Amino acid sequence: MKSRTDLGFRIIRWLPLIVSSALLVGCSWSGDWLAAAGPSYRQVKSAGADPRASGIQVVELTDSVARRLLANQRAILFSETLGSAAQRSPGVGPGDVLEITLWEAPPGLLFGSGSAGPAAGPATASATTLPAQMVSADGAVGLPFLGQLPVAGKTTQEIEAEIVRRLQGKANQPQALVRITLNSTANVTVVGEVTTSARVPLTARGERLLDALAAAGGLRQPLDKMTLQVTRGNQVAAMPLQEVVRDPLQNILLQSGDVIAALYQPLSFTVLGAAGKNEEINFEAQGISLAQALARAGGLLDNRARASGAFVFRLEQAGALEWAVPPRITPDGRVAVIYRVNLRDPATFFAAQSFPIENKDILYVSNASAAELQKFLNLIVSVVYPLVNVGNSVGNLGN
Repeated sequence: MKSRTDLGFRIIRWLPLIVSSALLVGCSWSGDWLAAAGPSYRQVKSAGADPRASGIQVVELTDSVARRLLANQRAILFSETLGSAAQRSPGVGPGDVLEITLWEAPPGLLFGSGSAGPAAGPATASATTLPAQMVSADGAVGLPFLGQLPVAGKTTQEIEAEIVRRLQGKANQPQALVRITLNSTANVTVVGEVTTSARVPLTARGERLLDALAAAGGLRQPLDKMTLQVTRGNQVAAMPLQEVVRDPLQNILLQSGDVIAALYQPLSFTVLGAAGKNEEINFEAQGISLAQALARAGGLLDNRARASGAFVFRLEQAGALEWAVPPRITPDGRVAVIYRVNLRDPATFFAAQSFPIENKDILYVSNASAAELQKFLNLIVSVVYPLVNVGNSVGNLGN
């Protein structure tokens, strides 16, 4: 019975030494071997210690870095690339359907009834509307008494003048009216996240970008999540739809053959670590700043986060910054970059308002050293309490 008592006292006597030794070890190494949701502040910093070996650049977020990235991200405007001037109408083309009406003064002989006597009453001009004429593949229409009339590339006014010229000497003071009833030439194509993909005809009024979207029935997705892409010949330009609505200069005049694609591109970034929430967060097509991203992530957790240890992980464009060490570039022209955000420095909050968040960014907030120590202490307590209970039980048995 005495041996059991001695055993209990020995366990209790050695507990202070066990705890103090464990605390020393924990303070030095707890961040490396305790279970964690991500790398420690020290591990992230050391990842960029040798960029040539790791291929990772660690960049301190400053105002100059934020402004440089913001300038690189500036959107190319429709008004700069596609211009705002309307193209001259290409005129009538193959596939267009024309309605042609002809007049001649009395007594009408060619297209009229030929009766103009006193019993017939006051003489009036006669009008004849010809059957609808589709422009052939070679750009002509067939007219009575005139045969094949080339019309491709001409406006309706030019076609009218040509018909009148050819009817001179055949009809009595002829007049002509030409109207396009089916426009297959001067139109734009609207596709993507619209109610109905459509070919929208262009008129002399001059249709604009938003007119074409309205003609297609509007959008099927939220406006702030939409990007408009315009293809004109070999040129392709894209802008957030909200910017087009906000700036009238970007609501450009359309040209025949333009293709407008309304693209639903939900952008997102991922939040991990000691932030208010860990999840993927969507943001608008026009983009958001780091300050906005931190707010949408619920900020930093006061009892866990290291304010000087917030990081943005990104595959950056190779030419986005001037690198202190030549970077290792991926096959698609990217560089692995970790931006360190020191939120203990008040100046960082101004830089965060300019720093642009990009699609697929990872925002990671590391744990504070005190949080790591607290985790370690919890582990020690979970081990020590059973030992104390064992010691007490053995002591009781000895008594």
